[in-house]
Amino acid sequence: MTTRSSPADLEEFPVFDVIVIGGGPAGLAAALTLGRAIRPALLIDSGEYRNARAENMHNFVTRDGTPPSEFRAIVHSELKQYPTVETRNVTVDDAEPLAGGEGFELTLGDGSAVRTRRLVLATGLADELPPIEGFEQAWGRGIYHCPYCHGYEAARDNPIAVLYTDGIMVDLALHLRRFSADVVLCADGRLGEIDETARGRLADSGIPVRGEKITRLVSGEKELERIDFASGEPLPRTALFAVGQFGQRSEVPAKLGCHLLPDGCVEVDDFQLTSVPGVYAAGDMAHRASLPMPMPFVALAAASGTLAAIAADKNLVATDTAPRSGVSAA
Repeated sequence: MTTRSSPADLEEFPVFDVIVIGGGPAGLAAALTLGRAIRPALLIDSGEYRNARAENMHNFVTRDGTPPSEFRAIVHSELKQYPTVETRNVTVDDAEPLAGGEGFELTLGDGSAVRTRRLVLATGLADELPPIEGFEQAWGRGIYHCPYCHGYEAARDNPIAVLYTDGIMVDLALHLRRFSADVVLCADGRLGEIDETARGRLADSGIPVRGEKITRLVSGEKELERIDFASGEPLPRTALFAVGQFGQRSEVPAKLGCHLLPDGCVEVDDFQLTSVPGVYAAGDMAHRASLPMPMPFVALAAASGTLAAIAADKNLVATDTAPRSGVSAA
């Protein structure tokens, strides 16, 4: 990580109190909070979203079933009433701290540069999908990762499957048994990794296991149709639940030197502050070390964005009203 020196003439760089990078629920909530705090803020939205293929978002009070694009449009409409918030649809190519710890400079995809006193990262995660034929085409439209977000619609009373990748998928299969009487765990050639205790739990709940390697997923326009295996009969299914690998969507956290947890998420404290002073992170890209995994819920992303914006605002208030050296605060 390099530190950029401040040029003598700062007028060429727009300077904001807070820049929010990311236009998903976390970033939008942060921008809304900053607008209501009358903070000069910039919301940078690259137009890339983890839930881009989802037709609807769920488990968000008052917005259950709302298409993600409609949700974003509503928030952007609300942001227009706050004149201190600017929005730019552009990527962030680079981020560097200014000399003396006085903020950060961002280089944007359009070649321009902006400066900010505080940063809120809400750049999200990117899913790394397994190399199974047909998986990418069905992702978000027949293949899902969260029973709380999509289980009620996709799994309830339907023939469904769970893709085994590690032990937590056994628990997911048992969880989904509440939604459907027809749940199959697909081991995808990794049957030997499932121990006897797990197999017993599955058998007791009436969940069979298919151990063959999956060769192809066949899907229609809105749901899965069947799973093909290297041997044995195809398995007709309307949905598959799978949890794949993921990584940071943006390189900005790494460029700034934010500490990452073992799962690749940015570590934050109780107020969404990262290991880098002045940099906050919100949404599924970040979580506290006490949590076992990122929480991929729209409501929690929005809440964390609100908290990050409040923490950044409070920090600026404290900075701007700190007693001057040699002057008594009494």
